[in-house]
Amino acid sequence: MMAFLHLSRPALVNLAVALETGRLSPPFSTSNVANYIPAALNRDIVDELNRLNVMGVHSQHIAYTLRLLAEERSTSQAVSDRVDLVWTGPEITGSQSRDTGVVVRELFSTAKISVLISSFAIDKKQKARELFMVLAERMDLTPELNVRMFLNVNRPHNSEVPTSTLLREFASSFRQDIWPGKRLPEVFHDPRSLTAGVESKACLHAKCVVVDKERVFVTSANFTEAAHERNIEAGVLLNDPVTAQALQMQFESLVTRNILSKISGI
Repeated sequence: MMAFLHLSRPALVNLAVALETGRLSPPFSTSNVANYIPAALNRDIVDELNRLNVMGVHSQHIAYTLRLLAEERSTSQAVSDRVDLVWTGPEITGSQSRDTGVVVRELFSTAKISVLISSFAIDKKQKARELFMVLAERMDLTPELNVRMFLNVNRPHNSEVPTSTLLREFASSFRQDIWPGKRLPEVFHDPRSLTAGVESKACLHAKCVVVDKERVFVTSANFTEAAHERNIEAGVLLNDPVTAQALQMQFESLVTRNILSKISGI
C-alpha cells in the first residue's frame, strides 16, 4: 500500500471513483491508469493494484481503502497546511495578503535542497539580477542546492533564424544579462515555442516556484520587476509537501519524456 501514499488527495479520489464505476478494472496497465494519476507514479501504482488483485482484493475494497486514505489526507492537511494569499498591486484595508516580491525572496533565502522556477516572461540586466540575487547567493553558498528553471524561449515573429542559433543566443543572454551568480542553474524550455508553424506552436506559460519539495507558490506573476512590485497579480503559497511534490513531478516527468529540453551552454 506504500505506493498509494505518494498520491495526492484528488488522485486518490479519482482512482477510487474509477474502480467503483468499473472504468478501471483488472488487469491493470500503465495505459488504463494514466488518466487518473501522475505519469511518474504509473508503474508503482499499477504494480500495487495488480499485486492486490492477485491476493484476491476486490476493486471495491481497494476503492474503499483509497477513500479512507483521501479522507485522512484531507483531515491532516486541514490541520497542518497553511495557505497564504500572495498579492502584487494596490492594497486594501484589512487585507491578509503577502507581497509577491517578499514571498519569493523568503522562499529563495530558506531553500536548502532544491528550487524549481517556471516563468513565461523574465527581466534582463539589473532588474533580473535584483530578482535572482538572493537565490544566486544562496546557490553559491550552498553547493548541494539544486536549481532548475523552466523558461519560455520564443521565436520572434516571422523569424527564420535556426532554432540552434536562438537557443545559443538565449544561453548567452542568460549568462550575461540575467543570472548574477557564479553557479548556474539548469534551464529548460519547451521546443514547441520555437516551431515556425502556428498550428503546432505552444508556449511555456506556467508561473510557479517549488522549494525543497515542501512549499509551492503558484502565481499569475512572471519573473519581472513589474509583476513582483507593481502589476496586479494574485497567487497562493502553500506549505504542502504533497502538492509541492506533485507539481515538481509534473515538470520532471516532462523532462524525462523529452517534452521539455535542457538548454546547453548554461
